[in-house]
Amino acid sequence: MQDLNDLALFAAVVKHNGFSSAARALGIPKSKLSKHVARLEQQLDVRLLERSTRKLRVTEIGEAFYERCEAILSGVEAAEAVVAAAKSAPGGIVRLACPIGFTPMLADILPAFHKRYPGVRLLVTTTNRRIDLVEERIDIALRAREHLDTDQHLIVHKLGQARRFLAASPALAARLGPVSIDTLGTAPTLSMNEVHATDSWQLNHIDGTRRAVSHAPVIGCSDFGILERAAIEGVGIALLPSHFCARAFRTGVLVPILPEWSSNDDIVHLVFTSRRGILPAVRALIDHIAATLPGAISRCSEIDPPPARVDAPAPTEQSPHPFAILAS
Repeated sequence: MQDLNDLALFAAVVKHNGFSSAARALGIPKSKLSKHVARLEQQLDVRLLERSTRKLRVTEIGEAFYERCEAILSGVEAAEAVVAAAKSAPGGIVRLACPIGFTPMLADILPAFHKRYPGVRLLVTTTNRRIDLVEERIDIALRAREHLDTDQHLIVHKLGQARRFLAASPALAARLGPVSIDTLGTAPTLSMNEVHATDSWQLNHIDGTRRAVSHAPVIGCSDFGILERAAIEGVGIALLPSHFCARAFRTGVLVPILPEWSSNDDIVHLVFTSRRGILPAVRALIDHIAATLPGAISRCSEIDPPPARVDAPAPTEQSPHPFAILAS
């Protein structure tokens, strides 16, 4: 039977694309790595790696052997993780990243998590930029996008769907008068696009019609909080998440504009790097968010369904809630 250490060190060399980078990542001498890989090749009587002074290439049989090594090592990690999870309660530091717009919902659900797992310390990064989980040492990222992440190294856990609605201050709505989908692009607007001077909203009508509305925003900013405040102050029309709209519509600081139109659905989901060897504290937070966040968003996002068009028959069933729970 092969030494698991030999397999692990060989896999590390392949994964890190070289002996030097693997040695730095593992914190061991390069000579030790070379010795273990050479011993493995000698025992197998095959060439797994082709070496030169500047380049390392994995042979065809080395590629196939590496895939098998990864499967074996993953199984060992999973077995050890089962034992560790059984032996210890969740504890330690967990790093979570989330979009700024989701902070009200996290504030609603995180205290209960702390009460249940007092040994877990949370470090929460709130940002709208894309987080590199590996590079920035983030355990879990909460995301809301039209399309799921396709990175094969990330595990995706779907939570539900969310959408955005057009809103403006009562004063601006009165000053603009009736707004149609055709004139919306000429009104003062507020955009999430902070890079370009122009933007395009992809909007869907309740009858299934889709329209792209080009506009030149007065303010472009990736923080929904800033856009909401600017909309309340009458600066322009904003396309805001349902939980922002629900709060503002209830208090009367904003009113709906073209309520029969809304954005494409964003898929709300969690991403993390691996199911294998996941720490109990990380797993506990994933499970807690999956169980409680959809309800928190629903509570914050209750908006009266938009009125039916006067030239359309009345709907026979209730309009779907803007946040619909999906199967995980």
